[in-house]
Amino acid sequence: MNVDVWLLLGAGVVIAAIVAVRIAHRTGLPSLLIFLGIGLLVGESGLGLQFENPQLAQQIGLIALAVILAEGGLTTNWNHVKKAVPLAAVLATVGVGVSIVAVAVPVHLLLRLDLRTSLIIGAVLASTDAAAVFSVLRRLPLPRHLAGTLEAESGFNDAPTVIAVVLLSTARSPSLGHALLEVVVELTVGAAVGLAVGPLGVYALRRIALPVSGLYPIAVLALAFVAYSGAVHLGGSGFLAVYLAALIMGNSRMPHRAATRGFAEGVAWLAQIGLFVMLGLLASPSEMPSAIVPGLLAGLILVAVARPLSIVVCSFLVRIVRVDRLNWREQAFLSWAGLRGAVPVVLATIPWAASTAGDGSAKLVFNEVFVIVVVYTLIQGPTLPFVATRLGLSRVDEAQDLEVESAPLEELNADLLQIKVPSTSKLQGVEIFELRLPTDAQVTLIVRDGRTFVPTDTTRIKVDDQLLVVTTAACRDPVERRIRAISRRGKLAGWFGELGH
Repeated sequence: MNVDVWLLLGAGVVIAAIVAVRIAHRTGLPSLLIFLGIGLLVGESGLGLQFENPQLAQQIGLIALAVILAEGGLTTNWNHVKKAVPLAAVLATVGVGVSIVAVAVPVHLLLRLDLRTSLIIGAVLASTDAAAVFSVLRRLPLPRHLAGTLEAESGFNDAPTVIAVVLLSTARSPSLGHALLEVVVELTVGAAVGLAVGPLGVYALRRIALPVSGLYPIAVLALAFVAYSGAVHLGGSGFLAVYLAALIMGNSRMPHRAATRGFAEGVAWLAQIGLFVMLGLLASPSEMPSAIVPGLLAGLILVAVARPLSIVVCSFLVRIVRVDRLNWREQAFLSWAGLRGAVPVVLATIPWAASTAGDGSAKLVFNEVFVIVVVYTLIQGPTLPFVATRLGLSRVDEAQDLEVESAPLEELNADLLQIKVPSTSKLQGVEIFELRLPTDAQVTLIVRDGRTFVPTDTTRIKVDDQLLVVTTAACRDPVERRIRAISRRGKLAGWFGELGH
């Protein structure tokens, strides 16, 4: 086929994937499953397109994951995740180690695989997927510290997991002491590079007046890849570097920050589409039946044993040095919300690419991981809202960020909040002036029954109203606390000692 035909085919796949995103959003199904399905349809069992190059898939996959992590860092609100960083960091390091062992030992004993292959399976499955977590959890009204833990964990845990898979896939695996030293060195170098490139990038972009506003998003993405490539070149973790650099830039006052985030989201979606379709092409449906039973068993061990055990262990370790702790409901939700997506499938290409021609165990690992991702994402993703509700963790009255395309609010150092009033909230019947918001905050609009209007001080709030609140950045936290307090105890919340924390 010539270039025009390939271009037409690629455009058709992207358009089909974009339509699939709409379907996935309505059903709650993670879009990655539909993208994988598109890859299978155009692959060897569908339209007959042949692709079986694990080395190329590995390189493309790692670059796509770097783009997704860059977008995750740029769009993560540091104020939402900073309190969750200690637990997330422990989950991304100690939790990964616990998960690897907790999967490898039962797989070794039950499936009678050699210990090294079992450890590779455990390592491949140890990382939660940033794309799956960002796309699903950002639609759930969860308590801030819980959502922040999941977001930060998915951003941090790719780095140690990749290091573990690469070390286990080498021809001669290192000793435990050498492996731990390698992990520490790579994470330290990666963190140092990310923490250096991020502030330097912000400093440069603030002082260089580019002639076209569209160059700023390109420059930010280029700086993220400077962090990634620089860390890899210095022997560090590129994934940790790119996430930290993007996190710093995304939470700094930069020119055209809203446009930069929008551009990053678009590029990340394109990376996800290309990545998942490519992985669907790489899979061989004819080989999957033999991987179903071992894949389902390994996935059950991961979901029912390894993930909960890592959550319990890490919560205990963090509890030793912190006053705050997770209750059993939050631990249960974190266990169920450890979504696996493209990351495990991409990581499964590493041992496959490193294997010899006659080694079939590496391809078996890829097939089993593919089955695990498809089946358990299909089970876990759509059920997350139900689980959050049953555990009493869903916060329908939680203030949420609105996507704002224009820049004036940024330039005024202001935020726009959206609050939906549920039937159980004591906000209903409260007049606007009775909210007693800080002087630097104002309820500017109410959306009621499809009609939008500007409220007066005596306008009474009703069930299902959506309040749009403009506040300065400095007053955002007090505003959110005040609204949560009234929602829980009514307009006399302060009298009852309710502070909305």
